[in-house]
Amino acid sequence: MRMLFVSIFANWPPVCYKFGVPTEKRREKIISVLSKRQPDLQVVLEEVSIAHNASAVARTCEAVGVLHLHIITPEPEKVVFNEAITTRAEKWLEIHFHPNTSECLSSLKAQGYKIAVTTLSGQPIPYDEIDYCQPMAIVFGNESEGVSSTALQYADYQIKIPMVGMVQSLNLSVSAAIILYEAFRQRLDRGLYSSSRLAPEQFQELLTRWLGNPKPRRPFHQKR
Repeated sequence: MRMLFVSIFANWPPVCYKFGVPTEKRREKIISVLSKRQPDLQVVLEEVSIAHNASAVARTCEAVGVLHLHIITPEPEKVVFNEAITTRAEKWLEIHFHPNTSECLSSLKAQGYKIAVTTLSGQPIPYDEIDYCQPMAIVFGNESEGVSSTALQYADYQIKIPMVGMVQSLNLSVSAAIILYEAFRQRLDRGLYSSSRLAPEQFQELLTRWLGNPKPRRPFHQKR
């Protein structure tokens, strides 16, 4: 396979293009999208077992500018996204795998993140009553059991989506979309999408990778 090495900007290392040099229009699009990524709005999926739901959540994450998606599972090799649902949105996410809930949430806590856990038990507050403009990780549980007691122990906020029907639950991917678009609304109103929020070195590293796209398709647990 022929590879092209091209310098993107002055003083930057050359990028390896395995699939052809991106057009100027695509380069501008990638820079624009990357400039709106929200590194301090993160999403955690705890033991999600249905590929359709995980795939739909990944697509919503990408749409609202989430950069980091955490997946808690002891078997990361079994995580397979449905590209017909994601439309390859996962390609633009940093996907992190964790063997258990404590390892994931304790790490996020140590980095200064507030933990918002979706739950129907206890006395959760409506999802739109918290400030999503602070460093925030939003935890969604699996389809049958919801979040674990361990996740609730780490929660700074327990949140719910108010409902008035006989069925007091929504599909996981629908719940994630509703909550993430509230976070998007708040951050947009606060001007957090108006300029890049990534550190310059992180922006450069991601831009180089996104433009070069050097990685072949591999199982998701092997991704960075």
